[in-house]
Amino acid sequence: MTRLPGPLVSTQWLADHLGAERLVVLDASVVGYTRPDGRSGYLSGHEQYLLDGHIPGAVFADLIDELSDPDGQHPFTRPDAERFGRAAGALGVDDTTTVVVYDTVHGQWAARVWWLFQAFGYDDVAVLDGGLTSWRAEGRDLELGHVPPATARFTAVERPGLWAGKHDVEAVVRGEHAAALVCATPPKDYENRHIPGSSSAPAVRLVDPERRTFLDAGRLGGILAPALGAPRIITYCGGGIQAASAALALTLLGETSVAIYDGSLNEWTADPDAALVRAPATV
Repeated sequence: MTRLPGPLVSTQWLADHLGAERLVVLDASVVGYTRPDGRSGYLSGHEQYLLDGHIPGAVFADLIDELSDPDGQHPFTRPDAERFGRAAGALGVDDTTTVVVYDTVHGQWAARVWWLFQAFGYDDVAVLDGGLTSWRAEGRDLELGHVPPATARFTAVERPGLWAGKHDVEAVVRGEHAAALVCATPPKDYENRHIPGSSSAPAVRLVDPERRTFLDAGRLGGILAPALGAPRIITYCGGGIQAASAALALTLLGETSVAIYDGSLNEWTADPDAALVRAPATV
């Protein structure tokens, strides 16, 4: 088995190990766009993967349809253990596979897949630091077209402590539960609305704006300082995706009691009675 150096691997590490036995590389890209109503929408990155190129040998991981619950109340709702185990096996991942996952943007999609593996009991998985952005910038080889995955069997065992529900966040807001809340939405979105008591750690500011690699520990620690050392840290965003980048950054800083509020603001703001800090109305 290829041994991972940690939850992040560099492009050089992956280049050195590409093609190794029992190593599976996953492209978890999702394409965002603005809908006619002004809201955010998402499309599978599969066409981009096929036509624009991907890391040689990388298998496409469909986060929208296969690695989420299609019957969930909100987009990207986490799947149950049975569905995730089946989806991971269909990607060629079994209980002895080393997994490296990347995406084409700021790493939040890759971080979400990394978190899903963690939450279903599997630790031999890492995010490619800088993703395809850094890989391309370094002039490394790309491959076009579909890579068929092997067939495997993956055993998913849920670690429920890695998720937080609405009731957990409500308890924090009421002061009944000692935990820090971290909002990973963009700064303007945080200013417009956030859960009371939250600190802001925008996912896009956790990485270098050009290379998309995670910032060093000193700068990450500065952004996440309000939450560090809390008995529990709950990250959230709009729909549990950017929250995964914050959870990964906290893990890199040595925090071990981190959870993602999967419903995030999609669920929270659907409740008219849920406490919410909003930007002052302008006249």
